[in-house]
Amino acid sequence: MKRILVAFLMMTALAAPLMAVPGTASAQVYLNVSVGFAPPPIPWYPQPLCPGIGYMWTPGYWDYGPYGYYWVPGTWVLAPAVGLFWTPGYWAWDGGQYWWHAGYWGPTVGFYGGIDYGYGYNGRGYWGGYWRGNSFYYNRAITNVNVTYIHNTYSQPVSNTITTGVRVSYNGGIGGIPVRPTPEQRTYAEQRHVSPTAMQLQQQRVALRSPDQRFAVNQGRPQIVANGRAGVFTGTDVVRMNSGRTGYEYRGEAHPLPPAVRNEVRVEREPQVRPAQPNVNQYRPEVRPMPNNYAPPVRVENPRPTPPPVREENPQYSPRPMPNREVRRVNTEPHVKEPPRNSRPKDHPCCGMPR
Repeated sequence: MKRILVAFLMMTALAAPLMAVPGTASAQVYLNVSVGFAPPPIPWYPQPLCPGIGYMWTPGYWDYGPYGYYWVPGTWVLAPAVGLFWTPGYWAWDGGQYWWHAGYWGPTVGFYGGIDYGYGYNGRGYWGGYWRGNSFYYNRAITNVNVTYIHNTYSQPVSNTITTGVRVSYNGGIGGIPVRPTPEQRTYAEQRHVSPTAMQLQQQRVALRSPDQRFAVNQGRPQIVANGRAGVFTGTDVVRMNSGRTGYEYRGEAHPLPPAVRNEVRVEREPQVRPAQPNVNQYRPEVRPMPNNYAPPVRVENPRPTPPPVREENPQYSPRPMPNREVRRVNTEPHVKEPPRNSRPKDHPCCGMPR
């Protein structure tokens, strides 16, 4: 028991920095949990009804705490931003230990160990829906949605990797899923990610405090295996073990919530090419209308200077005098030139008559 408590404290110390920084997470978060046995198989259970528009399914999983493995029920949660998908966490065998790879939100579903979690998570990608603009479209062939209230639906049957038998909950090792990430999935791991939401953390804390969720008590058959609202483990909107302990039953009714309030966190990424089928998840940035006072710049192609006007030669053209200027008049009458004074003949000195 002392060893288990030490392992739990190590796990909590490593997870605390991620919970303290909202909006960021790493694709590969390893929590060193030294456990001598593998996590239990994933139970089969019906999916509760989707509570409203904008909610996305997050499958249940086996977590580890001070009392050993315990089951965190699958639930519907609001996506933290338009265009984001949930990549589930998974256990993997490496170096003689089982390591936990935490789940995260991102623009593309990444590698989650090839684990068949069901309801769209068949080991690779997500087949339960896709984003188109700001709306999420649900695949009603494998997800439980009420088409009376949710109209963004389509139908595309998808076969899971495992239809019967035991669903293994870890990757690698003896009896584990022998799948490795593809180069494309390794690229997804380098994208910007968003940590689990407050609703998901609340779901985990309530499961940790519930003794019926611990493997030491239920031997792999938890009392509550899924619920319609995160953190709510009572009422008719939960999937619980039946009275005969032979399987799980769901008695929930349709109580859809109003449309989800759209999100504030955004992921910067270039849009992908729309696939031929909607099973490949893609991120599309939110389209915002331009403000009314926006005027696009006018671009002039190869501007040329305007040539000066051509002035026609007109002999009768008489320019008008400029304002505030003195106009000098020119005498156009014929001018008779007088002879110089020195050239006149001098008068006779005695009579005054000209010579």
